[in-house]
Amino acid sequence: MLHETRLGLSNKKFLFYYASRLNAVESNYTFHNMPSEKTITGWIESTAPSFLFAVKGHDSVTHSKKSPIAERARIFSKRLRKVNDDRLYRVLDKLLPHKKAVENHLKEKLGTLFSLDYDLLLYDVTSTFFEGQSEANDLAQRGYSRDHRSDCKQVNLALVVSRCGMPVGYELFAGNTADVTTAEDMVEHVEGLYGKANRTWVMDRGMTSQENVEFLQQEGRRYIIGTLKSMLKQFERELVAGDWKQVHEGLEV
Repeated sequence: MLHETRLGLSNKKFLFYYASRLNAVESNYTFHNMPSEKTITGWIESTAPSFLFAVKGHDSVTHSKKSPIAERARIFSKRLRKVNDDRLYRVLDKLLPHKKAVENHLKEKLGTLFSLDYDLLLYDVTSTFFEGQSEANDLAQRGYSRDHRSDCKQVNLALVVSRCGMPVGYELFAGNTADVTTAEDMVEHVEGLYGKANRTWVMDRGMTSQENVEFLQQEGRRYIIGTLKSMLKQFERELVAGDWKQVHEGLEV
């Protein structure tokens, strides 16, 4: 661990010394000093591509009343363009071990900042693929490709949103995981965050299975789930004889 002393080194040499021993730095300097693009370029050129910078926003963005916040934020972000996407993506790896704590924090903030209804939650799964071997990613597997790229490994992203489209929970699954096998885990995950309040779960037919229906019926859960066409024949008589009412053009219940 480095001592706080500068060891008699210049700023540039001290950063090089620091980066040769550690793999990340949090910069408090940027809170009170708006760095120039030249300064930021110097930081980048003095460190390895894998070195991470956690940069505090300048105090003019949040504390000054001299100019609009949007304009101050634009100036600051423009100067940080040298901090490229790859560096930002690597920072996300540092957040992953704290996923549960971050989700709990965001849950509390959602309740403070927004008036959200959790009575209706929509659940679905999508995927994203990698053009590479992804040997370091255990979740990267070949599976059903929504992008028609069966030649690429992928991961599946399970997402739950509120009726207004606000994300309230997510999980990553291996790329060869069938959608239908994720529903129970995600319902329990969201109930762990927001409790088992009265709500209706909405899922498409990709989540339909006898096991999932039985799980959703436990503890009085309400749900709307798509039905596989192959299952409709089981209910053909009831469907034909049912007393249907039109609630919207093209929609009967």
